Amino acid sequence: MTTATTRDDGRRRILSWFSFRNASALWVLAAIVIVFSITIPETFLSPRVWSSLLDTNTVVCITALGLVLPLAAGAFNLAVGAQVGLASILVAWLLVPAGQPLWIAIPLTVLIGAGIGLVMGLLIVYAHIDSFIATLGISSLLAASITVLSGGRQILGMPEPLAEFGAGRIGGLTFAFLVMIVLALLVWYVLERTPLGRRIYATGGNIDAARLSGVRVGAVTIGTLVACGAITSVAGILVTARLTNADPTIGPAYLLPAFTAVFLGATQFRGGRFNVWGTVLSVYVLALGVKGLQLSGAPNWISDVFNGLALLVAVGLASAARLGGRRSVLDRIRRRTVPASQPASEASPASAPATRKR
Repeated sequence: MTTATTRDDGRRRILSWFSFRNASALWVLAAIVIVFSITIPETFLSPRVWSSLLDTNTVVCITALGLVLPLAAGAFNLAVGAQVGLASILVAWLLVPAGQPLWIAIPLTVLIGAGIGLVMGLLIVYAHIDSFIATLGISSLLAASITVLSGGRQILGMPEPLAEFGAGRIGGLTFAFLVMIVLALLVWYVLERTPLGRRIYATGGNIDAARLSGVRVGAVTIGTLVACGAITSVAGILVTARLTNADPTIGPAYLLPAFTAVFLGATQFRGGRFNVWGTVLSVYVLALGVKGLQLSGAPNWISDVFNGLALLVAVGLASAARLGGRRSVLDRIRRRTVPASQPASEASPASAPATRKR
C-alpha cells in the first residue's frame, strides 16, 4: 500500500513538472522542432544549424544570467546591454591601443564591470534613486564612454590567443558555450543552494519582511548588481574574442533578448521565481523560433518582432498567473514600490515612491 502510494506521488510529481503550466517552454520547444522539421527538414535538422545556434546565443545567455541576480533581488538593470558593449570595447582598447597583455586586460575589464554595478547599487540604495532611472542613466553614460574609447569605429587586430579562445572547441562545444555552462551552474548554486540565495529571493519577494528578518537588503541589492556587472563583462569579452574585433554598436542588441528570456524563464519550473534553468531554456527556445523563421525565408527584422512579442507574452503570463498560490513576479516587483503602510490597491504610478528605504 505504502509502495503504491509512493509510486502514485512520484508519478504526480513528474506529470506536474512536465505540465504546460510549469514547463510551457518545453512544449513550445517541441512544437517548434516538429513544425520546422516538417516544413524545412533539409536545413533545420542540419547539425551545423544546431551547433551554430548553441554558439551564437552564448552571449545572450550569459547576459541573461547576469540579469537574473538583480531581478531576483527586485532591482531592474536596464544597463546590461551597454555593460556588454562597454566590456567588449574596453578589453579591445586595453589590448590594442593601450598595448596591455591579456592577463591585465581581462581581469581589469571584469573589475571595471563590477565597479559599474557597484555604482548603480550605491545610487539605488544610498541615493534612493529608483532602479529604472539609475540604470537608465548609467546606460547613457556607458554609451558615451563606448564612443569616447572607440572613436565610433571598430577596434581591430585582437591578439591571436584571444581569437583562438573565441574559436576554440572541446568535444564540438565552443569555449564560450562551456564558460556559459560554468556561469549558469555557479549562479544556480548561489541562488538555490546557499543562504545568500535565500536572502536574495527574500529581498525580491518582500523587502520589508526581509529587512525585519535581519536581511541586509541594501547589501544584497548592491551585491547582485556587482555580480551582474562582472558577469556581463565576461559576456562582452567573449563577444570580442568570437568576432576578433570590437564594435561600438553591439551592446543595445542584447538588452531585449536578455529581458525576454529572464521574464519568460520566470514562468518556468520555479512557480514565478526568476531562475537560472528557466532562463537558459527560454534563450534557446526563442533563438530556435527565430532561426526557424529565418530559415523559412522570413526577413531579418523578424527577430525583433519575435522577441518583442515574446517579452509581452512573458510579462503578461508573469503578471496574470499566480502560480502555486504565490504572487506573480510582476506583482512582487510592483509591491516593492508601495510603502508598507499603504495597501497595494491604493497605490498609483504617480504616487509610487521613487526611492526605497534599505
